[in-house]
Amino acid sequence: MSFIKVNIINTSTNPLPEYATKGSSGMDIRAYLEAPKTLKPFERVLIPTGLFVEIPDGYEIQIRPRSGLAIKQGITCLNSPGTIDADYRGEIKIILINLSQEEQIIQSGDRIAQMVFQSIDKVKWQTVEFVTETERNQGGFGHTGTH
Repeated sequence: MSFIKVNIINTSTNPLPEYATKGSSGMDIRAYLEAPKTLKPFERVLIPTGLFVEIPDGYEIQIRPRSGLAIKQGITCLNSPGTIDADYRGEIKIILINLSQEEQIIQSGDRIAQMVFQSIDKVKWQTVEFVTETERNQGGFGHTGTH
């Protein structure tokens, strides 16, 4: 396993994002709030983290929901997975929504999402007259399964 060095500024009082286990793909990211935030049912909110990251060229950060938060409190991320591009230098903020039927409270320091570093390839389009055929061909939206 290899690691890349990434520059980060942490203006919060929280620890840096970290992997929970050796096999984790994502690092937990925490809320940085001046006061607890109450989310009403179906309310969405932008939660600051106090983190500013210098993402290297050829990489992105993907923001994904935490499964425990989703199943226990009905809170998930919108625009998921969210993409943070390599040329963005602003504070990382997380779009959360409360899909439960009850108000939910987010405290500063709560683990609210996970961030995954992902290498990316750039596409150079090549215009052609035909694309290759496959067994599936044009079948879509549920076409591959019988039930």
